[in-house]
Amino acid sequence: MKRRAFITLLGGATAWPLAARGQQSAMPVIGFLSSRSPGESAGVVAAFRQGLGETGFIEGQNLAIAFRWAEGHYDRLPALAAELVTLRVVAMFAAGGPPSALAAKAATSSIPIVFSAVNDPVRLGLVPSLNRPAGNVTGMSLLTSEIIGKMAQLLKEMLPAAAAIACLVNPSGPSAELYAKEAPAVASALGISIRVLNASTENDLDEAFASLRKNGADALIVPAEPFFDSQRDRIVGLATRYAVPMIASLREYVAAGALMSYGPSLPDSYRRAAVYVGRVLKGEKPAELPVMQPTKFDLVLNLKTAKALGLTVPDRLLALADEVIE
Repeated sequence: MKRRAFITLLGGATAWPLAARGQQSAMPVIGFLSSRSPGESAGVVAAFRQGLGETGFIEGQNLAIAFRWAEGHYDRLPALAAELVTLRVVAMFAAGGPPSALAAKAATSSIPIVFSAVNDPVRLGLVPSLNRPAGNVTGMSLLTSEIIGKMAQLLKEMLPAAAAIACLVNPSGPSAELYAKEAPAVASALGISIRVLNASTENDLDEAFASLRKNGADALIVPAEPFFDSQRDRIVGLATRYAVPMIASLREYVAAGALMSYGPSLPDSYRRAAVYVGRVLKGEKPAELPVMQPTKFDLVLNLKTAKALGLTVPDRLLALADEVIE
């Protein structure tokens, strides 16, 4: 088992004060545009700062960061991206998946942009090629179909008798079509059926969970999605209320009480993307930096939740787990 320290202070998680920028005019300012909320992003912000530090950039010493948070409201992102362009940031980091990356790209074709955790950036039109991004955009991609497939496989291993699994999808998100397409294909390969549950508001989440059992689903997949991440506590609470075995993409869901999580290490993705930001600040062009793929994946189990659900965790899953919460 591993224990992971939580970093609870964001420090500069607001726009860099104009007065401070005036006093340190030589200090470059980068924009941090996120579709998520600051309250649930402390760990990844710390990882982002770590990656910048690895390239020699320390916030407050030789670099300033202007933070903008959409808090799960994707319609706010274009205006927030435009604000960062107005601030004349020297680079922009698009955090929290496709929504912020697309908003940043739409806002500028000249300011370098590095994104994190984007599903299929080629299909979304962010880059023409992973190896040769061209333009002013590059960053970190996700292996969406492989991850959803693994999540379904892990649920099936935990619940051998499961005949149907639901997948929560945000129809307002850019990745909705991809998730809705990949989930049935994955389920078919495992000999189970899939139920796609749409939710883009808090009320939708309530209705989705209320209908889950009626739809015959034995378990639930919550894929990487900034809106869902911002509603993490609500989602875990609903899963507990309806006694739903759930696997999510982030470890934080399991810490809050979900059964399992599996996916790329989000802090590692932010750290590596921040290294790209540092390289851009040193003169490299996004077009010359291939889009990266995740290399670190974590499986986390919550034994207390398994017991509450009446489940016995297979020995193989216990052996595979990177972390077990008791």
